[in-house]
Amino acid sequence: QVQLVESGGGLVQAGGSLRLSCAASGRTFNTDVMAWFRQAPGKEREFVAVFRGSGGSTYYATSVKGRFTISRDNAKDTLYLQMDSLKPEDSAVYYCASNRYFSSVYYYTGAYDSWGQGTQVTVSS
Repeated sequence: QVQLVESGGGLVQAGGSLRLSCAASGRTFNTDVMAWFRQAPGKEREFVAVFRGSGGSTYYATSVKGRFTISRDNAKDTLYLQMDSLKPEDSAVYYCASNRYFSSVYYYTGAYDSWGQGTQVTVSS
């Protein structure tokens, strides 16, 4: 497993931007599949975006496509999520996740073996 630590959450007004970071340690970062999920109160944890370890393919949830950008800096073992045009419905705890292998069900929480502790994002209207 890998250790993951998220940061960068906070309170922002609707239409604003935030950049989340996820620092990884304990495993070869540049080959891992890295993803972001989020969980709002009373709701299940949902997929946001994923970055494959090889090839650099990215996939996004429909609800964030065009507004969020996932990226990684392998030299720093860090994953990012740039969130623009934020909406109140984006408010949630955001979690970083990883796994050694890419799964066809990458949007499923069970496809990842390591999780961070989460960072709160609150978007006010």
